[in-house]
Amino acid sequence: MDHATNPLEDLHGFYFEDLSVGTTDRFAKTISEADIQTFAEVSGDVNPVHLNPAFAEATMFKGCIAHGILTASFISTVIGTRMPGPGCIYVAQNLKFKAPVRAGDRVEAVCTITKRHEKKKFVEIQTQCFVGDKMVVDGHATIMVPSRG
Repeated sequence: MDHATNPLEDLHGFYFEDLSVGTTDRFAKTISEADIQTFAEVSGDVNPVHLNPAFAEATMFKGCIAHGILTASFISTVIGTRMPGPGCIYVAQNLKFKAPVRAGDRVEAVCTITKRHEKKKFVEIQTQCFVGDKMVVDGHATIMVPSRG
């Protein structure tokens, strides 16, 4: 089917056959106080280390920090919207939170394919987030990718 006969084709991301080991994509965003507040409201995670400056000042972080999963969600942005993109399905994700992220930090999620599984049409992806040169999240994902055939 071509784009003329299947208008949904324009919405599709990469197919398994289009991807190779080393393929990389990224997404960057500056975390705002509003992002942290909204994430707390949506997720229900109202831990005061994220929302209460007086409480957070007394912690090892010496101030409010963004939710780790908010930071890691930018990995999902890459995977779900860029590479492999629309049509792929998350199968697994592991994460290590290596350093705090604060409002005003620019987070860059970088995703790189490390392995292809031909039979299942899965790719394994190294998933990392950085603030400048500092890695703040390190992980690995397994993603099911649609095939052309």
